[in-house]
Amino acid sequence: MAFERKSPRDVARSLGERSRNHKREQNQSGSWRRETFTLSRAEARAKAREWFDQYPKAAYMTEIESWRALPEDRIEFTIRRLPTAD
Repeated sequence: MAFERKSPRDVARSLGERSRNHKREQNQSGSWRRETFTLSRAEARAKAREWFDQYPKAAYMTEIESWRALPEDRIEFTIRRLPTAD
């Protein structure tokens, strides 16, 4: 069986494509659990505290992924975590 010689550019392109496909598969597999809330400022703080108490950052990599302030002192935020801890 003869091996095909590849240029460094071909190898780099192949590895880059493989990496992009792997990342796409991970995102589609739902490796992160996300939930979006729209609450008053006080309720948003309480909800975030509840999540961090229930799913500690060290074990579940819990974090506020994004947030924004809305009119009438409301906050919309997305919190994410890993589904299980190792």
